[in-house]
Amino acid sequence: MGRYDLALIGFGGVNRALAELMSRNGDRLAEELGFALRVVAITDLRAGSLVDTDGIDLAPLLAAEPGELSFAGLAGGSADPRNEWVIREVPADIVVEATFTNPTDGEPALSHVRWALESGKHVCTTNKGPVALAGRALKRLAAERGVGFEFEGSVLSGTPVLRTAERMFGGLEITGVQGILNGTSNYVLGRLEEGVELSAAIAEAQELGYAEADPTADIEGHDVQLKVMILANEILGADLRREDVFCEGISSLSPHEVRDAVSKGLRWKLVGSATRHEDGGVDARVTPLALPAHHPLAGICGPVNGVAFHTDLLGTVTISGPGAGRTETAYALLSDITAIHQRHADDDSAPTRLAVKETHRV
Repeated sequence: MGRYDLALIGFGGVNRALAELMSRNGDRLAEELGFALRVVAITDLRAGSLVDTDGIDLAPLLAAEPGELSFAGLAGGSADPRNEWVIREVPADIVVEATFTNPTDGEPALSHVRWALESGKHVCTTNKGPVALAGRALKRLAAERGVGFEFEGSVLSGTPVLRTAERMFGGLEITGVQGILNGTSNYVLGRLEEGVELSAAIAEAQELGYAEADPTADIEGHDVQLKVMILANEILGADLRREDVFCEGISSLSPHEVRDAVSKGLRWKLVGSATRHEDGGVDARVTPLALPAHHPLAGICGPVNGVAFHTDLLGTVTISGPGAGRTETAYALLSDITAIHQRHADDDSAPTRLAVKETHRV
């Protein structure tokens, strides 16, 4: 049985959850998937970096509280994250990128992905920024280096929207997509329907872990804007930039306006959409819409997300599921690793690190 060695870039909720899956279910996953997984490097902004090419023992790391974890003082550990050095120099097969990203320039995640691909390593990431802002260039770089670049978790967390469209819709022409792509804004709109003021609804979402300390990207639609770019570029073949996607959030909606719509059989939703026109152009936008009850997205409530695909032969096909959550997003990374294995198992990129190797210390 082959094995993939992983470098985890970022050890927050998502990569930590992936490590938990590997630690708890490693043998079962290896049996089911046909390959084993081993972590040989971890970097984290707060914890530093840890490298051991014989494999890192994850159990003691997972036993520590996230905010208390430090790699300094451990064998192969350093207080410095050393992201670029780890990505370029540590002999990992797959770089698993799950750090934060700036929606304007995609950094630092964009550089992490580029360094890994330039180094001839497969990459999977949950970050929207690199895919939305530089997806075409990164895929071209991956093809040139003969490695995989997977990013299923960048749109709907663990719900496989991109892979479903790619693999299951053969023979269909997808003419457009509409989606509820942000659980925070969807939760807040649901609370506005119940008469809760916007600020109170946002505070609730933060308490429940749906919203970040700064909820601007969720409430003003910037998070959805990046996801619409990914859907349009990947599924409709567009090449959109941020300025091509009109963006309006939900901050101007009042509880009265939202409740009045309900009384008329309508429900306000923040909808991201992309439509291909007959001339081949793609129109994309993010805007709050009052949807009728029969609309496929009208019944999606709370932090759940959903995407409606408009097709020529099947009409509208809707997929819904979790759009957030550390375990759900970790599953997306696992599905990315599986996709890399399936696409590259028969070439020189297949896992070959089966022998004991010299331990690499920082």
